[in-house]
Amino acid sequence: MSGYILRRLLLLIPVLFGVTLVVFSVMSLVPGDPALAILGPYATPERLAELRADLGLQQPWPTRYLHWLGNLLQGDLGRSVSLQRPVMDALLDRLGPTLLLAGAALTIGTLMGVAAGLLAALRHNRTADRLLTLAVLIGISLPSFWLGLLLILLFAVWLGWLPASGMTTVWLAGVGTDLGWNLDKVGDVLRHLVLPTLSLALVAAGVIGRIARAAAIDLLAADHIRLCRARGIAESRILLLHCLKGLLARCMPVIGLQAGFLIGGAVYIETIFQWPGLGRMLVDAIAARDLLLVQGGVLVLATAYVLVNLAADLLQYALDRRTRAA
Repeated sequence: MSGYILRRLLLLIPVLFGVTLVVFSVMSLVPGDPALAILGPYATPERLAELRADLGLQQPWPTRYLHWLGNLLQGDLGRSVSLQRPVMDALLDRLGPTLLLAGAALTIGTLMGVAAGLLAALRHNRTADRLLTLAVLIGISLPSFWLGLLLILLFAVWLGWLPASGMTTVWLAGVGTDLGWNLDKVGDVLRHLVLPTLSLALVAAGVIGRIARAAAIDLLAADHIRLCRARGIAESRILLLHCLKGLLARCMPVIGLQAGFLIGGAVYIETIFQWPGLGRMLVDAIAARDLLLVQGGVLVLATAYVLVNLAADLLQYALDRRTRAA
């Protein structure tokens, strides 16, 4: 087991290196003068020359990449022109809300998807199976941003049960407390979290549910499950002890992919719900032509996608004995 984990961690190094190479290359291919795009058309020639020198635009591309990579390893992604602060500080401030939203959506989507797939497998080729399959297909087909607009219209505009946008932060930066949390605002955060979480979770649940149904049908027909039933073991005990672990192991790759999609899909949902996360900041940075902030945001999202899928692979390896045997 330790050998597999070591190989996966070593493989992570070239993958992350490739991520940095792609992100820097794409930002370097932006047409026009990057300094002019950052400062705008009314910048003075002196300020443009100063920024070009800071970015090393006169140097060859490999030299600029190595310089940028060296600064990255030291935690320096440059300074945001639109926010007038270091890019790394701005990204870390927005990372918490994005992880909160994506984590909540992944948890709810996984629970709903696995439960729907298992229930459909238990009622295979019956009415409940057909209805759940139809619900899963609808969930897969609905774009998350369109679903978010429908939820806002229903629960915020028509019913008035939940807020349509925004979030009260629970992270107290520089307020003079060691706890870092304001528990009085947690309830308000949860109310604001419901609609964007459902917008992402329902789509993820559809994808996971489809895989979970096929895996559950296969597992319930396995010889060891039939043996357990022949011995008179309760169905609930069979599902919890003998089926659920194998079902999670088979669904883990798609759960890892959905986690990455949720982090990336948060760009649309955070914009619709005005959620103060990385996605919304990335959209604002693009509108402000803040290339360094855009570069840093894309790099963080891509790195998070890689790390989440690594965690999913390791969890599948721990849950599935067939993988360990291979």
